[in-house]
Amino acid sequence: MDSERETHMKRGTILPVSVVLVTKNEEKNIRDALQSIGNVSEIIVVDDFSTDKTLEICREFTGKVFQIEWKGYAAQKQTAIDLAAGPWVFLLDADERFTQSLSEEVRRVVEQSGEYSGFFVPRKNYFLGRWIRHGGWWPDYTLRLFRKDAARVEVRKVHEKVVVSGKTDFLDNPLEHFTYRTVSDYLKKMEIYSTLAAQELKDKGKKSGIVTMCSHSAFTFVKMYFFRLGFLDGIHGFVLAVLYGYYAFLKYLKLWEASDDKS
Repeated sequence: MDSERETHMKRGTILPVSVVLVTKNEEKNIRDALQSIGNVSEIIVVDDFSTDKTLEICREFTGKVFQIEWKGYAAQKQTAIDLAAGPWVFLLDADERFTQSLSEEVRRVVEQSGEYSGFFVPRKNYFLGRWIRHGGWWPDYTLRLFRKDAARVEVRKVHEKVVVSGKTDFLDNPLEHFTYRTVSDYLKKMEIYSTLAAQELKDKGKKSGIVTMCSHSAFTFVKMYFFRLGFLDGIHGFVLAVLYGYYAFLKYLKLWEASDDKS
């Protein structure tokens, strides 16, 4: 695969970007993600010792697969970025997909980038098989394309993000994000994210109690379902607002649980 990529580079048909991913038991997602990338200058995969077929699938697409023990979301992604050889990097998750229109736009902005150090990419987020257009889920801009020498992953326990020094701009064409294919998928991730978020809040000296738990939960639901028009997505929008409200409750419940004073 790497020799084919070199041939495409000589012909000028390759997308001059290093695409980087971090993985852990992603055999259900990773093939579709890698197939969507197309011809790029390189693909970097940093894997946390998967026990399924993730590594086998990744090696069909790239020889640059590295097994590195999990360091946390931010540090793991930064490691993958550091391994990239090219000046431009695109950070992709295993449950995301390139579209042809996005690839064409990425090529254009990289070749004509000029003053910009990074680009925010809109994401079409799918929940239970449906594209969610409201509730704050669209266009869901996230900074994914950036100059390697101008970017770093902000160190956080959860919801990490890339920050760049220099000017940024916004792309028009989206990634497709197939998150939460089932309610069980959401609940599994929520258990992990709420624990990390609670620890982050505790590290910042935050406190929690019954009023905090209930108010944050209720406000999250109202914001998503009413203020951000989640009701326009029908039952999908309602279910998402309920789940996000529950996530907020669980996060502050775990913060209370971890506190020294539970009075």
